[in-house]
Amino acid sequence: MLARWSAVGALFAFLAVAAGAFGAHGLRDRLSVPQLVIYEVAVRYQMYHALALVVLGLIASRSATASATVAGWSFVIGIVLFSGSLYALSLSDIRAFGAIAPFGGVAFLAGWGALAIGAWKNGRGTVKSREVPESRAN
Repeated sequence: MLARWSAVGALFAFLAVAAGAFGAHGLRDRLSVPQLVIYEVAVRYQMYHALALVVLGLIASRSATASATVAGWSFVIGIVLFSGSLYALSLSDIRAFGAIAPFGGVAFLAGWGALAIGAWKNGRGTVKSREVPESRAN
């Protein structure tokens, strides 16, 4: 799964671009300004963390760690809870969806924390990792 984080990130980035285009062209006249702002925050954070997943996949393909797995799943959960709840809030104006977003924010923080811990330990040589051999084309 570790090497697949890039693919998962690319999928989330694709969806963020689609959601952003839909928001800019399909929702501009249908949502209030505060709803559009909430929608844009959802798109922005989805894209940030989609790109983080792409980078994580590139890193994890060379040196897989438990921290990378925790970071990846935390980013995915964060996107679903944070961005998902903000999409739902902006489109439905049901305020209860806003109560879900902080859980997604905590998942994002956990992901960045796990990534930092993994990078710190890996930089110090204290993490047991699965080295992936480079393929050589001759």
